[in-house]
Amino acid sequence: MGSEGEIGHECRFFASYSGVKLPPNLVNPIAPDALSNRNTFIRAYFDGVGVLKGFDKLVYGEVELAHRYAYHDSGRLCRALISMLDEEPVVLHFDRAGRQISGEVGS
Repeated sequence: MGSEGEIGHECRFFASYSGVKLPPNLVNPIAPDALSNRNTFIRAYFDGVGVLKGFDKLVYGEVELAHRYAYHDSGRLCRALISMLDEEPVVLHFDRAGRQISGEVGS
């Protein structure tokens, strides 16, 4: 079980992620007490029913990559905000079928 994280969401930790579709598949869970032995890990936020709301990739204590997600009522991805270190955030929008319909730089 993870701890409480961003905006009251459950926070869990992972070694990495896989896949090219959004949201990615988070892999290799890490216990919170094992984080001190890691230089790189994923800090992920889940809502009360286990839906991934976002994650941060931390490298040597600094957020290198951040994703935040919003979903349609159907559960399909509606919006993704992707922020990378030293780059402008990118916002992607998806239709109710989950197909990307737009992408723009900025928040």
